[in-house]
Amino acid sequence: MSSNKTFRALADPTRREILALLRHGEITAGGLAEKFDMTKPAMSHHFAVLKEADLIISRREGQQIWYGLNTTVVQDLMAWATQLVADGKKSKRKHR
Repeated sequence: MSSNKTFRALADPTRREILALLRHGEITAGGLAEKFDMTKPAMSHHFAVLKEADLIISRREGQQIWYGLNTTVVQDLMAWATQLVADGKKSKRKHR
């Protein structure tokens, strides 16, 4: 997991909304684009950033591109965040 790429991807509310939509399963690029009021190039940029961060995966089926969550990376991110919180709690206890 490249944390810089991951945090860059998560910093944008549109990309967070894309991830939220994908938590229910795969959606086509067109299906995702219908949910947002932006140009195709803007949506493509968001998809590219999410793919570069390995947060989503894609597959082509004929003319359509399907996107889904890369659950392995999302799980790694959650494990990292959980560990960060746990370490922070331990540190607070030591400083009391």
